[in-house]
Parts: sequence; structure tokens; C-alpha cells
Amino acid sequence: MNERENWLRAVEFRYPEWIPYSVGFSFPTWRAHRQNLEKIALEHPRLFPDFIPGSHNWDPATLPVVYREGETYTDNWGCTWLNIQEGLEGQVIGHPLADWSALAAYRMPDPLTLDERGPMDWVKAGEEIAAKRQAGRLVSAAAGRLFDRLYFLRGFENLMLDFALEPSELAQLIDRLEENSTALVDRWLAFGLDMISFHTDFGTQSGLMISPVKFRQYIKPMFARIFTHCRQQGVHVYLSSDGRVLDVVDDLIECGVSAHDPQLRANTLEGIARAYKGRLCAVVDLDRQGFPFMTPQEIRDDIQRVVDVMADPSGGLMLLASVYGGNVPLENCAAICEKLEDVCFP
Repeated sequence: MNERENWLRAVEFRYPEWIPYSVGFSFPTWRAHRQNLEKIALEHPRLFPDFIPGSHNWDPATLPVVYREGETYTDNWGCTWLNIQEGLEGQVIGHPLADWSALAAYRMPDPLTLDERGPMDWVKAGEEIAAKRQAGRLVSAAAGRLFDRLYFLRGFENLMLDFALEPSELAQLIDRLEENSTALVDRWLAFGLDMISFHTDFGTQSGLMISPVKFRQYIKPMFARIFTHCRQQGVHVYLSSDGRVLDVVDDLIECGVSAHDPQLRANTLEGIARAYKGRLCAVVDLDRQGFPFMTPQEIRDDIQRVVDVMADPSGGLMLLASVYGGNVPLENCAAICEKLEDVCFP
């Protein structure tokens, strides 16, 4: 069974042969451990099948500007970013719609020619998709941001006040974002995808950024129209959203989400099992906040507990390990890889 077929079986509860997985090390982690981390990657070819020694550059000057510490950058949406931690994406500090008076004249970037930070190269995208298809890999594409685009444009505090005060401009902005996103989605769907992903952080460590009532009033209808459109074309929807989102998992299912990545610490293993198991494929985002401080054995035990509670022969489980900091010990990186290989490929 190839990677594509196994992924589809897992998300569709059709008995995959192994648990799909993803392991990612950020620039700070690579820079901290360098050749020692390369050695770990080479020891785990199933987790890193395409890894080439020497392929990572440790020079921060080669990073895109939005990842360079101390620098600011304005993207194609007119949002200004500031980076305060080298190698990680910065934060938006300049919001083109901080004042609603700018809405009438504001123009979103054309999704057929521009992505968030540069020109859109559809020829290259088509070539990459063709290569994936030929290699038997999942044919997927990323369709950008949704809810987080709203607070990038308005500013977080402004947007929270908008949901409380409900100015008419809020609905107008959401409608325009949906129209822009749908145009991008349609262009991607023309390639014949297996899956399309969306990024939309709307959770905090303890709950949603807005109430479930406001979510269902303003955000759910946009999600439902976009995601249902994808599902009607036979394309799965992967939604990535950090934070505690247990209050609206039922809504995500109703909107047509196929797979979602709940964070383990914020949502708890018990909460994830209750809300997702047997209902929605959970791409369990392992405890990235704990990786710098846990012992290797604690990491192994944590991963084992997730599998013990969530795994089912029919599928519905994937595992995601995102290692962001340069302060994650090398032995912890090794423990993550060793245990994932052990539990994903029994």
C-alpha cells in the first residue's frame, strides 16, 4: 500500500496499514543540533524518506525576511510583520483595516496571481502535483488562512470588539474573504487533488477566541460553504487550528472537515478521544510545549498513551510532531523519532 492509499484509508476509516505521521524540525532546532540531527534523520528513513544530508543551511541570512529576527515585512495583504525569534514566523503588527474607514478602498490580493508573500507560480505547482501523483503520494495543496486572516487585517483587539459590537463591516469583510478564498480553492481543485488544507487558528490555550455562538453565527457558514464545495468535488479537507477547540468539533464535522489537528496539551487526550474518536480523523499534535522540558522516556510514554487511547484498526488517527525550539534536547528529538517509528509501523 502506498502513502496515498494509506492516508486515504486512515481519514476514511477504511483500515490503513500504518498510522500516518509527520515529523518537522524548525530552523532553530536544525541550527542547534546540525549534523547530529541529520544523523537522526538518516537513521529513520521511513520518517524522512527524502532527506538529503547537507540540505539544511544554518545561515539565518538565507531565511525569508519574515523569519529573520528584528526585521519587518509587509505582505501582499498589506499586513506588516515583525520577527522577534529567528527562524520562526513573525507576528503581524500592522493591520491595513485597523480602521473600518479603509474597508471600501481596500483590495485583497488576486489569489490567481499572488500568494501571501510573493507571486503565485501555477506552472511550478502543477509540476509538483504531477510528481507527487507519479510517486504514489498524496496530492494536496494549501489554500491559505481563514479566521486568522481576519485578525491579521483588523488587529486582534479590534476583531474581538467587532464580534461583540457586530458592526455591518464585519459581515462584509467575511464575505469578501470567502469570495477570495473560494477563487483560490477553485484554482487548486482544477488540478484534481486528494486533499486541500486550510490554516485558521481560532483557539487559545483554554478555549475559543470567540464564543461558540459567535463562531456559529459568523464563521461556521463560511467554513461550511468552502469546505462542502471541496467535499462535493471528492476532495478531503484538512483543517489546521491551534488551541482548545473542543466546543466546536461537532460544527467542524458538519462543515465537512475530514481531518483536524487538535493540540494534545490544550485539548487533553481525554477531550480528543471524546470529541474525535470514530467521528473525525484526529491528527494529534503532540506536546510541542513539553518537548523542551520532558525526559525522553516521558515523551515515549506520552506518545504511547495517545496510541493506546486513540488507535483503532479502522483508522481515524494520525500523529504530528512539530519541534520548534532550539532548546529541545537532541535526545528528545531522537526519542520522538524512535517512538513514532515504533508505534506507526507495528
